[in-house]
Amino acid sequence: MKDFRDIFDQHNWDDVKASIYDKTAVDVEIALHKNGNRDLEDFKALISPAAAPYLEDMARLSHQLTQKRFGKTIQMYVPMYLSNECQNICTYCGFSLDNKIRRTTLTDTQILREVEVIKKMGYDHILLVTGEANKTVGVDYLKHAIELIRPHFSHISMEVQPLDQPDYETLIPSGLNTVLVYQETYHQEDYKKHHPKGKKSNFYYRLETPDRLGRAGIHKIGLGVLIGLEDWRTDCFFTALHLDYLERNYWQTKYSISFPRLRPFSGGLPPKVEMNDRELVQLICAYRIFDEEVELSLSTRETEKFRNNVIKLGITSISAGSKTNPGGYSVEQESLEQFEISDERSPEEIAQMIRNQGYEVVWKDWDLAYDKFERAI
Repeated sequence: MKDFRDIFDQHNWDDVKASIYDKTAVDVEIALHKNGNRDLEDFKALISPAAAPYLEDMARLSHQLTQKRFGKTIQMYVPMYLSNECQNICTYCGFSLDNKIRRTTLTDTQILREVEVIKKMGYDHILLVTGEANKTVGVDYLKHAIELIRPHFSHISMEVQPLDQPDYETLIPSGLNTVLVYQETYHQEDYKKHHPKGKKSNFYYRLETPDRLGRAGIHKIGLGVLIGLEDWRTDCFFTALHLDYLERNYWQTKYSISFPRLRPFSGGLPPKVEMNDRELVQLICAYRIFDEEVELSLSTRETEKFRNNVIKLGITSISAGSKTNPGGYSVEQESLEQFEISDERSPEEIAQMIRNQGYEVVWKDWDLAYDKFERAI
């Protein structure tokens, strides 16, 4: 069986970029008026500069398709940072090995203290996050942490270093439901510039992680790039290419896409490519029109005003009250944040904003329960 690396190697970055920027208004209209079954060429048209004048049409269609599949619901989740230990050097991250900061890894007592605060916020869906440090926060630590918090949450997601397939097969029975693994950028040469040291410098090992997850039988895989490292249109085409491949090969797994734009951190890396708010709306709508089933997630990196305005345009999950430093919920800030958040409203304030727009707030992942029921029968 081929893996995504074989598909990826058939595509040239510059050729893909040129084909996106060559799309015309006719291509956009063809993509918009298709009755489902849109392909990757349609996606190129929808993210191209030629689609900018069609933003209202795209938003209207995205809204319709999202309601058809997901109804008037928005899922709430929250990240919990277990550790800021990291063995990688990354040019854009506050946890980078060369950033001289106080390192913290939570103990059992500290984890449970965080859990207590997060549960009081109303959450039943948690995302565990660490830096990439195999010795400090390796598989044994992760397995123990998942088992420790499993009684308190119905859905446990994880965003940590890529692992081998047997490692995922160990963690899934312990309570792991979802793994987020962002390629950061699919531009292979510039990927090396941003990841000069550490295991993360291995481009292909990271690229093949979703394949290992799919073979392990994970419930959901999250994809995405760090918008700002490279041309966002080209990077997001490769994300769509990856998504299309995974859905065809691991059809029992669910998928989500995130849209993290490069945010300030201690040490600072200015974005190479700026994406404005209209372009991010265009991208969100393009993903929805291309794939009616994929979940689309928006974090507290984005501003209060922007998040208010995109609730109805295709987003299906949103975080609130996020802390990006270990122990950040239960104690005053003592360790460095991974990046600065923008929307600092509380979970209840976000929930009320969602209700005010006529949507229902979902605090847990119902799909998992339905999935288990369907497999049982």
